[in-house]
Amino acid sequence: QVQLVESGGGLVQPGGSLRLSCAASGSSFSINLMGWYRQAPGKEREWVASIARDFTTAYADSVKGRFTISRDNAKNTVYLQMNSLKPEDTAVYYCKARVGVQDYWGQGTQVTVSS
Repeated sequence: QVQLVESGGGLVQPGGSLRLSCAASGSSFSINLMGWYRQAPGKEREWVASIARDFTTAYADSVKGRFTISRDNAKNTVYLQMNSLKPEDTAVYYCKARVGVQDYWGQGTQVTVSS
């Protein structure tokens, strides 16, 4: 079992920045892939970025060049640095961890981009 707790969401003006964190506990030593997803009101959840244990990263086109995913394996924590935020980035952001074929999700953190 893996437990994930996200933090760092909030209200920010367009063009601003936020840094999300996701701390893993439990059988976190067995986590390989970690990622961030988001879900806007009335829309399906979408993938944002992923990072493997070897620090290989991947990004959705909509956030490439603005968001940076990173992880600290010693702290079992993954981060999402979000810069140049746009109103369309408004969503609940979820952290996901994959252990084998099992996915674990956090409870989500709200990000609102508005003036």
